[in-house]
Amino acid sequence: MEEATSKREHILNAGLNLFAERGFDATTIPMIATKAEVGAGTIYRYFINKENLVNELFQQYVETCINILHEHYPETNSSPREQFRHIFNGMVRFTNEHEHALYFIKTHNHSHVLNETSRERFEEMLNFIRSFFEKGKEQGIIRDLPANALIAIVLGAFLELHKLVREGDVDPNAKLFEGVEESCWDAIRAH
Repeated sequence: MEEATSKREHILNAGLNLFAERGFDATTIPMIATKAEVGAGTIYRYFINKENLVNELFQQYVETCINILHEHYPETNSSPREQFRHIFNGMVRFTNEHEHALYFIKTHNHSHVLNETSRERFEEMLNFIRSFFEKGKEQGIIRDLPANALIAIVLGAFLELHKLVREGDVDPNAKLFEGVEESCWDAIRAH
């Protein structure tokens, strides 16, 4: 049983890495098999097809991200500033624990291969973040921009930072993340 779990995990990890790097269409089952060090037929023991694998990965990592964002979320009597810091630090934690997952989610969230469950889970994650922005706008603390535009500002900056860290162009230290978090906050807060 452990060997089966291990093979399945190797397939999931290989799929995540390849889909994040190459995208769905440019990734083949034989590529995933090679990276996972299993036979191509082994993949079909665990997943019906490539679409099934993408949906499982997508749901797994969206769920993980949701859990991290919800964990210890400072709701009652907390300022939007504290809540934003929590969301940003949650994204840092998520990318530290699952290096390619946020980029995978971002590049596949409009994919034609996502099933209804994947789309619903993604909307749940977005709705949590949208809700934060809407409450902040109601309080006059967050800029009066559409929530999706605010998400794009923060997520775009974060993904670019993560790319620079992965490529070794910047040192991922606490001071860097604090500065970027503060800069993102300055970009979205009402002035």
